[in-house]
Amino acid sequence: MKAAFSKHNNEKMEAIMKKDLRFQKDGTFKVIQFTDTHWQNGLENDQKTLRLIERILDMERPDFVTFTGDNLYIGSRNNPSKQAKADPLSECRKLFAPVIEREIPWAFVFGNHDVENLDISREGMMKAMMEYESCYSEIGPMDIGGVGNFIIQIKGSKDNRNAGLLYFFDSGADSDLPTGGYAYITHNQIQWYLEQSNKLTQENEGKPLPALAFFHIPLPEYNEVWDYQPCYGEKNEKVCAPKINTGLFSAMLISGDIMGIFVGHDHTNDYYGDLYGIRLCYGRGSGYGGYGKEDFLRGARVIEMMEGKNDFNTWIRLGDGTLIDKPKVHEPTGYDS
Repeated sequence: MKAAFSKHNNEKMEAIMKKDLRFQKDGTFKVIQFTDTHWQNGLENDQKTLRLIERILDMERPDFVTFTGDNLYIGSRNNPSKQAKADPLSECRKLFAPVIEREIPWAFVFGNHDVENLDISREGMMKAMMEYESCYSEIGPMDIGGVGNFIIQIKGSKDNRNAGLLYFFDSGADSDLPTGGYAYITHNQIQWYLEQSNKLTQENEGKPLPALAFFHIPLPEYNEVWDYQPCYGEKNEKVCAPKINTGLFSAMLISGDIMGIFVGHDHTNDYYGDLYGIRLCYGRGSGYGGYGKEDFLRGARVIEMMEGKNDFNTWIRLGDGTLIDKPKVHEPTGYDS
């Protein structure tokens, strides 16, 4: 059984035990990624987001659901009219209600807007959601960057051995360096990942476990894969990556366990491409509370892991039910077009 509250949390909290996650009998494990829901106050746009989530959940029937940041958009400096007009924990519960009511295991990470200009911390919001038995998020180690760096283990369909992993990272908000721009995953977060990956690999007789990684802000390598490798899907805006590269992609490449990375942040990008054996994937913008594009409908990315294989299938499910499993192909140009 898995405890939701991290052993690294400094406060004494009673652990809520979670059931083990495992591959289905057919060897699959399906994850839905909702991203950039930008929930504000539960009114019209949020109700459209809620209906989208409910429809996609009922159509896809996932084993696990993840929300990859900018879940809330209440106190944003870009949206001052919404500030202090809604209670963040109450609005969080409304947003996550569809997965809670369906008793689907789920987790979330933070984006750059979730607690912006609000009288609540990342820790406070995470603790409140961790009270739900179906929530698998953890505060994570207190001595590294961010809140919500954690690992979820997936057991095999026939035994209790680990057969897959889901890594979650807090990619922060704004950079505190002279470079400005968006935040970055810190060196101590990367060191934590390397240590955990090595430990789990050794426990698996030296063989890396097939793993996926989820966070909000894309890595600089999302530019590289679009410019120099075939990609599938759409790029309707620039990649808003950090201005510095702290080396998370290199660490993952060396560790050999990460098959795919899944981010959000850029609402009208949904492409993916393979860079040195790691598939860099955008989710599909899910929320009506943030910006979008008229002919780019909201939806979600679906990921299907396959037990015993270092590979996965992925597709887009739109809010109107449309399936996109044959996305547009973009041939590399060598420069950002």
